[in-house]
Amino acid sequence: MTTYTTLIILSGLVIFSYLFDLIAGKTKIPSVILLLMLGIGIKQVVDYFGIKMFNLNLILPTLGTLGLILIVFEGALELRYSSSKNAIIKRAFLSALSILLVSAFAITAIIWYLTYQSFYLCFVNAIPYCVVSSAVAIPSAANLSKNKREFIIYESSFSDILTVVLFNFIVRNQHIDIVSFVKLGGELTGIIIAAIISCLLLLYLIGRLTHHIKSFLIIALLILVYSIGQSFHLSALIIVLALGLFLNNANQINLPWFKKLFIYPTFQHDIRQLFQLSAESAFLMRTFFFIVFGYTMDIYQLQNISLLLAGGTILLCIYLVRFLYIKLISKTDLMPELVIVPRGLISVLLYYNLPDNLKIPQVGTGLLFIVVLGTSLILSLGLLATRRSLT
Repeated sequence: MTTYTTLIILSGLVIFSYLFDLIAGKTKIPSVILLLMLGIGIKQVVDYFGIKMFNLNLILPTLGTLGLILIVFEGALELRYSSSKNAIIKRAFLSALSILLVSAFAITAIIWYLTYQSFYLCFVNAIPYCVVSSAVAIPSAANLSKNKREFIIYESSFSDILTVVLFNFIVRNQHIDIVSFVKLGGELTGIIIAAIISCLLLLYLIGRLTHHIKSFLIIALLILVYSIGQSFHLSALIIVLALGLFLNNANQINLPWFKKLFIYPTFQHDIRQLFQLSAESAFLMRTFFFIVFGYTMDIYQLQNISLLLAGGTILLCIYLVRFLYIKLISKTDLMPELVIVPRGLISVLLYYNLPDNLKIPQVGTGLLFIVVLGTSLILSLGLLATRRSLT
């Protein structure tokens, strides 16, 4: 394959993704479904013509990590804090935490029934199925009312962070005791301190840079900080969310010394530019991640009836837990919140980060593909039905 052929293919994929976003805006079909289908279609063409390809599974975790960082950062840069939003933030946090824990135990029971493995193995394999994907949820909420959109952004971001914290905690502690929780408390305290220091340093740096290239440097530093934190099994996604929220709300801090030291005349312009760049970079990473994920899927696994039944049972569990929470606890509108619980990018990332000795063969990429695709289809149908009921 020549250089020009490669460039034609890559640019064509980006153009298709842009068109898919336009289609998603009109039809409420999440672009993730179209990207997955495109990846599957490319795989069929490659296999039919016998084209040699390198193992794309090798780059999937990297694409997913970059996409996760940029999507959470982009979502945080959209949020403006005020005391009136405390209720939304609290409700979103409680929703993310409650649904995560209940879903984890419920899906653990399903996996145990299917495999009869130990509770620990079933629980750690259940975690990737419990996270609401901000990569899909945030774009899907773009046309909702302001309050609903902000709730979805906060909830999906909290879900990402809490699930990563839970995943790291369980993987590192096969035997949980009081020492495990003390270590967790110390790690979270360290992450919060690191987040505060990172926010102040990066804001100070932005104001002192005279070079016309700023945004890419800030994003590169953010990725660096995240990667260092994750290499030590710390939940560095907290830093990403904190930095986005801090930068977008720094000018609301009414301390004279703070304004003098950190706020400069072109501050708002630079933040808007940073948001634009992070949004377009997130679009690019999301495009290639879901196309590659679709490409790496073995669609012939969908002929396995037992796999389809297992996937259907997990899907039923996901929406039952969501339904009960909305009806019994939050007591808010059932739609469209019921259907905005997609699984996607971070579910795949967590699965690939699971050590091989902890993976259960029956709970593999085939089952994950069914759940990701199923939640995306239900999301699409739910948003479409909601739109029709409002017209």
